[in-house]
Amino acid sequence: MRLEGGGPKAKGAIVIRPVIAICCSAVKNYPAQIVLCFLIILGARETSPAQIAPARYNDVILDQIRQMPRGGGYSASSLATKRLQSAAQLESGKFIITPDAAAPSYCSGATYLVFMKTIESLRAHGSLSLDPATLESLSIRGQRDGFGVWGRWNANGPGTARLFHEMNLGQNFDDFSQAQPGDFLKIFWSSEVGKAERGHSVIYLGMEKKGGVDHVRYWSSNIPSGYGEKSVPRSKIVHAIFSRLESPENLSRASNAPLMDKYLASLTSVRSSYDEAKSKCGM
Repeated sequence: MRLEGGGPKAKGAIVIRPVIAICCSAVKNYPAQIVLCFLIILGARETSPAQIAPARYNDVILDQIRQMPRGGGYSASSLATKRLQSAAQLESGKFIITPDAAAPSYCSGATYLVFMKTIESLRAHGSLSLDPATLESLSIRGQRDGFGVWGRWNANGPGTARLFHEMNLGQNFDDFSQAQPGDFLKIFWSSEVGKAERGHSVIYLGMEKKGGVDHVRYWSSNIPSGYGEKSVPRSKIVHAIFSRLESPENLSRASNAPLMDKYLASLTSVRSSYDEAKSKCGM
């Protein structure tokens, strides 16, 4: 934030001098008010924008990415979805996740496997407890867009962010300055949301400079190679919605959630807008 001189007070400026003058006068006559004056000075700053909660689970997410295979090819075919389903099997109350089985892969499937691996890692370390009904609701069963947990995650538009908002799993935001490696991210390559969109489900890894140009680094299943990292110019991203995992225990709400999210289910045939997408995600 930069303050410009010679004009009206810039947003976020600290109004110090008038307050100090008042305090000095008060201190002369009423020494007991010294503490109050300091409190007034400290409170003189305008309220700053709300900060996004710290990334409590991002390191766990990044650890799961490190364990993912590389390559395998990219495909968004029905065969790829069947292989994805076989790559995450619920057995004896635990998800057995074999990412190699989901090759070739596609972006939302890749990020969902990392999400599921994160949940299993937290459970294995005693940091998370989920009942059998909740675990079953996380299974991939070929659900259509907007249906169940996987169908929400895989939907057009802000699928992951809408899921996070609906179940209170964490905050959604679109400010790159607030992003941290390990945040889930939906990239929109154009202004279209819904039926005509061009998007990408990824996990944010940070910013970097290439030839003096800002680039965004991320992990996903990317065309044409499949699993792996990629870096693209920031200027190519029209919109971006970050989702930070903060309350995985709220996945317990999944088993009682409506079967279908009407907004996400509609996006296979309806055009939405970025403003509407933000409103649906609590932004």
